[in-house]
Amino acid sequence: MIELAAITAVRAWSRGARAARRRIAFVPTMGFLHEGHLRLVDQARARADVVVMSIFVNPLQFAPSDDLDRYPRALDRDRGLAAGRGVTCLFVPTVAEMYPGPALVRVSPGPLADHLCGPFRPGHFEGVLTVVAKLLHAVEPDVAVFGRKDAQQARMIERMVADLDFPVTVVVVPTARAPDGLALSSRNTYLAAPERQLAARIPAALERAHRAFRAGMRDAAQLVGTVRRELADGGLAVEYVQAVDPDRLAPVATLSGDTLLAVAVRVGHTRLIDNIVLGAGLAADVTIAD
Repeated sequence: MIELAAITAVRAWSRGARAARRRIAFVPTMGFLHEGHLRLVDQARARADVVVMSIFVNPLQFAPSDDLDRYPRALDRDRGLAAGRGVTCLFVPTVAEMYPGPALVRVSPGPLADHLCGPFRPGHFEGVLTVVAKLLHAVEPDVAVFGRKDAQQARMIERMVADLDFPVTVVVVPTARAPDGLALSSRNTYLAAPERQLAARIPAALERAHRAFRAGMRDAAQLVGTVRRELADGGLAVEYVQAVDPDRLAPVATLSGDTLLAVAVRVGHTRLIDNIVLGAGLAADVTIAD
């Protein structure tokens, strides 16, 4: 595995790979890798000849009150995990490399940020789209792979790529989950043991919602209210529960099989998000053995 830190270097490497007729897949991350990230690498390897992974904790997507300074970092460990899973090129730029001056021009998510996490994290998705745009320009991949746990982010990236004519195919793969259903996340490391047990109530509530839909419930407000009460009664601080159209990310009144049911809660000081497609439930995701 080669490791690069400069935009010019990774772009030159990618162009060399393409000149050699090698298809390039890209997995952007903020590091502190877990099995969910590595499953993205598996999907990337299945779709390309070489895989580039980036590790960059992007300050543009953190508000002053967010956890930028304490966001978990373990670059030496990440190097070993990436190499062991078959990453060909690790791109590890510094903040100064990515933002040599003030980031005055940014990518706006438009109305896709009007709901779900958008109102609770102003400026977050602008930061996400801006850094993803910069990374795509640096790496110039044929395919870029993202996880569905961050469903709102993934949809925005799909629209950015389509609306701005990026020459890349976006692939969104199922959420990776622990045996108790909790979606894998780097932030899970913040959870103390009792908090970790509380967090398992998130996927349980989502799966009960899926079963209610399969049993005939179609009123979105009723289902959202039920899930919200279950989470709150379970000791979780609910930020939102919303049933939205998967393309526009706007709330729906009537549920259908492709409705995205998304939640954000706080477990102690840790903010966790999760979602399911109502017609599929947790069965559409991947469970990772301990």
